[in-house]
This record gives sequence, C-alpha cells and structure tokens, in this order.
Amino acid sequence: MPLLIKNLIFTLLVPGTIGYVIPVALLRHPPAAGGPVAALGGIAVAVGSAIYLWCLYDFATVGRGTPAPIDPPRSLVTRGLYNHVRNPMYVGVLTVIAGWALIFRSTVIALYGAGVLVSVHLFVLLYEEPHLRRVFGPAYVAYCRQVRRWLPRLGPRPGS
Repeated sequence: MPLLIKNLIFTLLVPGTIGYVIPVALLRHPPAAGGPVAALGGIAVAVGSAIYLWCLYDFATVGRGTPAPIDPPRSLVTRGLYNHVRNPMYVGVLTVIAGWALIFRSTVIALYGAGVLVSVHLFVLLYEEPHLRRVFGPAYVAYCRQVRRWLPRLGPRPGS
C-alpha cells in the first residue's frame, strides 16, 4: 500500500478520532457563542492540526514511514518541529483538543484532554522511548539529551 494512503488511514483512524470525533461527541449542549475565547480555540485547532500535518510530512519524507507503531519511520526524524520537541505530533493533537475545549467552553472536553495527556505520556515513557532506544541506539539517546520531551526549545538544538 502506498505510504500516502497508509498515513491518511492512520491519521483518520487515530488522531482524527482522538482529536476530532471524540471531543465533539462529548458535547452535551449546543456550542457556545463566538467571541475571543472561541476565536482562540479556533486558532488552537488550526495550529494543532498544522503541527500534526507538518510532522506527518516529515515522517513520510524523511523517515519513510507512518506514525503507526506497526509501520514506523525507518530513519530517526529529528528535523522540522522534531528539532524543538521530541513529541510534536502529540503536542499538536493535544492542542486541537484544547482548542475544542475553548470553542465549546467545555470542562468535559478539557478533562478528556487531560486524560489523553496522561495516556500519551505513559505510552511515551513505557513503550515509545524504550522502543526508539532499541531501534536507533546512541543516536536516539543523544537526541533525547538535546531535545525535551514536551516543552519546545525556542532555538535549534545544539549541533543541528
């Protein structure tokens, strides 16, 4: 199956469900009126979506893989947003969820986002990072020393 199709399927099924379908399904009342908070939420949804798509592009073009654990990148991706934070895809999806919480002024969506954050953090600690250390070895260990897990570095990482 072509890489583009695999990335599209994964994006629709996983981040699409987590970042779009579930938050909207959690709404128990009509959306709140517009205003600056809703506008800020709209910006967050757009920025979070752009972050995810940029990272997806880098996974496909540099890593020659997908975000799916069953078809991961074949090369360690450290360019683009990965030059500033180790987990920008997750940051993008969490930003989308935060945007929905603002747009709909929804505590339920905000709590859902907190649950997603905890789940993703545990997945990263217990599966993803150990797996990447095994696959990419010293290159990944060095990368981890230079780039933070969740909080982006404003400038480029040392040696990039």
